[in-house]
Amino acid sequence: MSGDGNQSGRNKKPRTSGGSRPSGNSRSSSNSRGNSGSGKSFGNSRGPKTTRGGDRFDSRDKYENGDRKFGPKKPFNRAERDEDKTKSFIQKRRFEKINKEVFKDTIRLNKYIANSGICSRREADELITQGLVEVNGKVVTEMGYQVQKTDRVVFDGQNITPEKPVYVLLNKPKGYISTTKDDKARKTVMDLTANASPYRIFPVGRLDRQTTGVILLTNDGHMTKKLTHPSFNMKKIYHVTLDRKLSIEDLKSIGEGIRLEEGVAEVDSISFIEGKPKNEVGIEIHIGWNRVIRRIFQKLGYEVEALDRVMFAGLTKKNIKRGHWRILTEQEVNNLKML
Repeated sequence: MSGDGNQSGRNKKPRTSGGSRPSGNSRSSSNSRGNSGSGKSFGNSRGPKTTRGGDRFDSRDKYENGDRKFGPKKPFNRAERDEDKTKSFIQKRRFEKINKEVFKDTIRLNKYIANSGICSRREADELITQGLVEVNGKVVTEMGYQVQKTDRVVFDGQNITPEKPVYVLLNKPKGYISTTKDDKARKTVMDLTANASPYRIFPVGRLDRQTTGVILLTNDGHMTKKLTHPSFNMKKIYHVTLDRKLSIEDLKSIGEGIRLEEGVAEVDSISFIEGKPKNEVGIEIHIGWNRVIRRIFQKLGYEVEALDRVMFAGLTKKNIKRGHWRILTEQEVNNLKML
């Protein structure tokens, strides 16, 4: 017998006892017979599928166990879908840009000056040629001069650093203090922003441990001084939750000013919050006395149960989840410089 004959003989399948080969629809027909006794089909039913919105609505088996072709169904994870804003594409680009500008072993003098935020590279070249820049006590007019980390660069009588200014906006949660370090080993805002910048950044102003909300961190000393100095009157808005309803008389008294140890605490504005109970108020203030808002209400016999700063120097916590941060946009930085 030929090889083809043997092959065909081996491939022959035995007939069923009924004398006929099972049809291709035997599975569906058997299932339909099995389910004929009930009006609904669940589990491994492979009967007719319903359509919803134009797409097939899979059986319960596929819904519960997932498509076996591609493995078990993954559980719904909101954290993965609502990804942290700091990991968004734009934030990654900003962070990568900052990392590229980290100070290397040596750097051109004009870039050193530009990174300090004083001017652009082209303008820095003009300052250098005019003899307005000193390196280690000597005037340098050479174009392309390389500066080392240990060099002392002076412009207009002031030391400058080559760090690119970085501005990080944090939505501070409870339980963190607004300092760079703590002798009692308590958690600080620096723990939350450890990966926000290759440079060392500092909080602008302070929020006490139990206060939440927006706080800015930066390595820009000039900006920090501008935003915290009393003469600039930087506006801050807080959402205050009290232990009981605030009376109209006390609301008016706070608006007129409450006398504390430092003097009269002047409030720019205060009002009830629309749609909220009367124990929640919004207060706008510019003075930066220690725990001033809590002390204002304590003076009138109230206790502050929750204090949240919702705006600082025009910056809000919009789209920043509690405990997360983002880098300011160029427009936001320009707005701060124009204040």
